[in-house]
Amino acid sequence: MDRGEKIQLKRVFGYWWGTSFLLINIIGAGIFVSPKGVLAYSCMNVGVSLCVWAGCAILAMTSTLCSAEISISFPCSGAQYYFLKRYFGSTVAFLNLWTSLFLGSGVVAGQALLLAEYSIQPFFPSCSVPKLPKKCLALAMLWIVGILTSRGVKEVTWLQIASSVLKVSILSFISLTGVVFLIRGKKENVERFQNAFDAELPDISHLIQAIFQGYFAYSGELKKPRTTIPKCIFTALPLVTVVYLLVNISYLTVLTPREILSSDAVAITWADRAFPSLAWIMPFAISTSLFSNLLISIFKSSRPIYLASQEGQLPLLFNTLNSHSSPFTAVLLLVTLGSLAIILTSLIDLINYIFFTGSLWSILLMIGILRRRYQEPNLSIPYKVFLSFPLATIVIDVGLVVIPLVKSPNVHYVYVLLLVLSGLLFYIPLIHFKIRLAWFEKMTCYLQLLFNICLPDVSEE
Repeated sequence: MDRGEKIQLKRVFGYWWGTSFLLINIIGAGIFVSPKGVLAYSCMNVGVSLCVWAGCAILAMTSTLCSAEISISFPCSGAQYYFLKRYFGSTVAFLNLWTSLFLGSGVVAGQALLLAEYSIQPFFPSCSVPKLPKKCLALAMLWIVGILTSRGVKEVTWLQIASSVLKVSILSFISLTGVVFLIRGKKENVERFQNAFDAELPDISHLIQAIFQGYFAYSGELKKPRTTIPKCIFTALPLVTVVYLLVNISYLTVLTPREILSSDAVAITWADRAFPSLAWIMPFAISTSLFSNLLISIFKSSRPIYLASQEGQLPLLFNTLNSHSSPFTAVLLLVTLGSLAIILTSLIDLINYIFFTGSLWSILLMIGILRRRYQEPNLSIPYKVFLSFPLATIVIDVGLVVIPLVKSPNVHYVYVLLLVLSGLLFYIPLIHFKIRLAWFEKMTCYLQLLFNICLPDVSEE
């Protein structure tokens, strides 16, 4: 580093970077896998699947605006962690952190699997991609991106902008193609929309699973966060909602629901059918954009680990930065857990578990917002979301949690709940009773020398 430069996490995103950051998180993973999952759990009912996509957009907008109030109140990495710690205590905050270790690793594992799927699909044009080579490639991609992330976010901002432009271009092309096909009015292009709701209607438990799949597509450090965050949300989410609906319509103008369900890479199958001569471009373009999406997700998911260590709820080792101001050990932990998720689970199951757990914490965050309004009515907050938004989000998230447990109880959901509570096994002895492990402190010193990392300088903010 330059002499005199402080080692700290840095704010590098303004309005344009922030909007691009939201776009790169939202676009890239979901829209290339979720159409298959939404249709499957919608019982191949085209009308229901499109309604699910619109409903997920509304849910994403309300929950994101509620999260914006929290982020603006605590303008730092890991704002939700600070919020839970203030209004529910350190135990709940630690359990949220414990869960986020697995949620973050699950997200990056899902994106690595998706990246591998699109990268390797052209080599298996007439069949599904075998699991072993796909998982091996996903592991390789995950570790490559983890190494790049440790170089710091500024080193890869050019890739972020290029990826955003590429993604929007791909989806705009697919969307416009679907509009053209519908305007032409050929029977094979419009017949699936003429009786869109005639197919079997899904039961409520399957509908919830469809929402989990669709919400995955909408899942996205800023300069001047008080003014930047709301503007970024209002710019990015409406744009993405329109694009997503048009893309799904375009898929359905070319492919039947059964063809979408049988395809491992929907966009490539669509390109093969709609533009055979240009189909070879699609895998390369999508893989390039997903690579950048994975990189930014690792960057975002490593911040809460770093913050929790700074607050004393994780070992001091994770509160270290390298010479590029990157939380190297947090990234290393995230990539390691992500590797285990790639080996042990499938992509569709991973999405369901991630958003089932995420709904639990979303309920608690919304209750925290209502609690603050009641306990501190005169508290000056730069940005307040409409009270109906957290109330609506609570109702929806309670349904997303309770209905699957009642209508189609699955032992995997019990495992997820046990995973959340298992954090107490670490919290009680190591944080509540402050038991110190001498061997771990020695290992921390050794790893600091090995990885050339150190504690950050005190922030002035």
